[in-house]
Amino acid sequence: QMQLVESGGGLVQPGGSLRLSCAASGFTLADFAIGWFRHAPGKEREGVLCISTRGDITYYTDSMKGRFAISRDNAKNTVSLLMNNPKPEDTAVYYCFRDYGCYAEPPDMEEYWGKGTLVTVSS
Repeated sequence: QMQLVESGGGLVQPGGSLRLSCAASGFTLADFAIGWFRHAPGKEREGVLCISTRGDITYYTDSMKGRFAISRDNAKNTVSLLMNNPKPEDTAVYYCFRDYGCYAEPPDMEEYWGKGTLVTVSS
């Protein structure tokens, strides 16, 4: 069974840093693009970052450039999202997903996502 499991969420202060991890099982990570999207209460789902099988990175919004970074370790079947200088508006449940490429939007089908990890940015 293909599965993605997020970890690393929690409370972080504005201006701090937090690393989220996404562990893949049941499939070969190297065969897929992996990304993150987030969902905050009362807001639409928002793509964060995506990394292709070749390591090319896609930012879904400019507000994350220079603050968020994504990396993949195919040998460990994990993808990380590093959040630098988080802001209160970054508070959301963060989901990792797999897809056949980094497209304009994250996939709609829940079978391609993990269960999510909550990030709260607050002092």
